[in-house]
Amino acid sequence: MKHDTIVLDHGSGGLLSHELTEKIMLPAFDNDMLSRLDDSAVIESQKGRMAFSTDSFVVDPLFFPGGNIGDLAVNGTVNDIAMSGAVPLYLSAAMIIEEGFAIRDLETIVASMAAAARCAGVKIVAGDTKVVPRGAADKIFINTSGVGWIAQGVEISAALARAGDCVILSGTMADHGMTILNQREGLAFDADVKTDSAALNKMVARMLAAAPAGGLRVLRDPTRGGVATALNEIALASNVGICINESALLVRKPVAGLCELLGIDPLYAANEGKLIAIVDKDSADTVLAAIKQDPLGGDACIIGEAISDHPGRVVMETAIGGRRIVDMLTGGQLPRIC
Repeated sequence: MKHDTIVLDHGSGGLLSHELTEKIMLPAFDNDMLSRLDDSAVIESQKGRMAFSTDSFVVDPLFFPGGNIGDLAVNGTVNDIAMSGAVPLYLSAAMIIEEGFAIRDLETIVASMAAAARCAGVKIVAGDTKVVPRGAADKIFINTSGVGWIAQGVEISAALARAGDCVILSGTMADHGMTILNQREGLAFDADVKTDSAALNKMVARMLAAAPAGGLRVLRDPTRGGVATALNEIALASNVGICINESALLVRKPVAGLCELLGIDPLYAANEGKLIAIVDKDSADTVLAAIKQDPLGGDACIIGEAISDHPGRVVMETAIGGRRIVDMLTGGQLPRIC
């Protein structure tokens, strides 16, 4: 390890997060399900395969344009389950609440969680609440865990990308990350910048229904560390190179303006309602059409391909005709975005 103590960048989802997992977590807990390092674990049972995932949410501020920590927690875990091709069914919700937290705010957060669960078609069936003294936590932290069933024949993992496959991104980049930054720093940026937080399980169901057997290989939601970090994780897991086209990457104009103003690359900013799909070339148009039919997928497009060159690395064809390496996020552009 490069550090003797935990630093904020260990929670960025980037290179230091990857190092923490590889050097400390995996050696201690290693097993076949964990070592895949997918968004959820796939567990074999007598009745079929189950996807299981857990996530903790510490976003600051708690309330932001388009959502709050409550619906973000539900959507985030629903999406992690869906990225295994599973149908999310049940969630748990555990809260650590600081003494003095406003009951009215808690009621708003819980109501948002309930609404998000109804929208995603899942039930919150278990939970826990702990209260800690003032100063022992920052207002409220939420952990959500979830389970879902994977249909027979569905095989999706970050390790399944193959050279020649197409890379699809379901929409614009950086909406969530820049929304949190705008709110937290009090930038008073007047443009329409709001989170993209949403449950993607219905979109995934459309994709699975449209794709031929084996045509849909990888699903990933590019949250912490953004699209760039998620693509690097896929390239490493599958031992392929990935080449993306800068001209195909979409960023909403208000978000692009805020990124430019602050010197932030939208490739590394968080998304909470987008997915990356790696699909067989022959299936790409069919899967893309299915995504575009979903209310959340109107801006979806093919952004690149998996290649045999430079396995484990991501490169980008720039708008001016050059090439540059797109590394995993090093350092945290913004802590506590989810």
